[in-house]
Amino acid sequence: MQKEYKDFTDSKMELCEPLAAYSRSCKTPSLLASEKVSAEAGDIRVIELFAGVGGFRIGLERASERFKTVWNNQWEPSTKRQDASVIYCRQFGDAGHSNEDINTVSVNDIPDADMLVGGFPCQDYSVATTLKNSGGIEGKKGVLWWQIHRILRDHKTQPKYLMLENVDRLLGSPAVQRGRDFAIILASLSDLGYIVEWRVINAAEYGMPQRRRRTYIFAFRKDTPIASDMRGAVDWITSEGIMAKAFPAKNPDDKIWEFDIEGDLAEVSASFNKGKRLSPFKNAGIMTDRHVYTTDMKPDYQGPGVTLGEVLVSDSGVPSEFYIPESEVAKWEYAKGGKSEKRVNKATGFEYNYSEGAMAFPDSTDKPSRTIITGEGGAAPSRFKHVVMTSSGRYRRLVPVELERLNMFPDNHTAGASDMRRAFLMGNALVTGIVERIGLQIASRI
Repeated sequence: MQKEYKDFTDSKMELCEPLAAYSRSCKTPSLLASEKVSAEAGDIRVIELFAGVGGFRIGLERASERFKTVWNNQWEPSTKRQDASVIYCRQFGDAGHSNEDINTVSVNDIPDADMLVGGFPCQDYSVATTLKNSGGIEGKKGVLWWQIHRILRDHKTQPKYLMLENVDRLLGSPAVQRGRDFAIILASLSDLGYIVEWRVINAAEYGMPQRRRRTYIFAFRKDTPIASDMRGAVDWITSEGIMAKAFPAKNPDDKIWEFDIEGDLAEVSASFNKGKRLSPFKNAGIMTDRHVYTTDMKPDYQGPGVTLGEVLVSDSGVPSEFYIPESEVAKWEYAKGGKSEKRVNKATGFEYNYSEGAMAFPDSTDKPSRTIITGEGGAAPSRFKHVVMTSSGRYRRLVPVELERLNMFPDNHTAGASDMRRAFLMGNALVTGIVERIGLQIASRI
């Protein structure tokens, strides 16, 4: 029997009008940003950067009504279509929305806020990027970290709290100088007066429906109530901190590594961990005054979990184009299968040996799904797209609502965009349940 998926989605969310119709009536970016969002005493005012379709906002607003997003920015430079921006406006309203290149936004146009959040673009750190082509914090996308830094440095009222998200590879990039990029981020935040904690979290290890590993960062100024609650760095990492309370874990080796990040930012960039094979940053840690405490934590979750099968819609609700024709099944089996073969570089004629392991075909429905990637959409056979088998024995791809559920978004949150774009947007999104659990801890301590 198909389980109704009400645990993580808003059943009241209605299908919205197509994006094209909405876009024609959408106000100009300058007008959107000038309209203010009202906040009352006791509210936690939030700035959301690189907002996408609002994953941080969904998670925080589920955690507490006190979180009020007063300003947000979403701009996609690689396309004229601003689907994410239009969806964001449609779901949350126009007030406080900026659809401009963040590089051109004046800090003076950003209102005061208590917290800044954002999943800053991760292409230069992602496992989908080859080590050779990974630019890290110097890459085309990675440099957007400095826009966060600019806002924190120059705003007349510096946000007291930060919540940031990136791929787990951030802790070890770039390949030629492991951990340098994260050290730059930590050092620059320390110089601005922040204490920073982090944890690499796999959503599925805490009962959520997708195996998605990401680095989550929470930072707080030294003059905040949360800072005054901190009695010791080790206890904060293992049991008392925001991450420790939100995501219980064990420290199996009971070992903590300590070190300082020394020098100005140029020196950190040039020399941090140079010549070392491994990054010094483990999957959890905290930094205060540039002194780092870090360790490997193992999830300690005993609650229920959601499987891929539990988020699937009934077969009758799946459009025909999502079913794989019998004539195409062999191509999918090849794409998913193990390989050891000779290939030729078309540009150079160089022949080389290529090998890769097999992937499950179809995907298992009795466990959390694999990670959604931005290339999930489209009918072409692919190694990385999800394929499930229906009760009738036919293979099919996942429909957009199922991808939304895997990230714990409301059903049809991205409706109106093409199926290809909806898949892309979910591949770029985060699991909102992670933000919700962190938000619950933040709200309880402020």
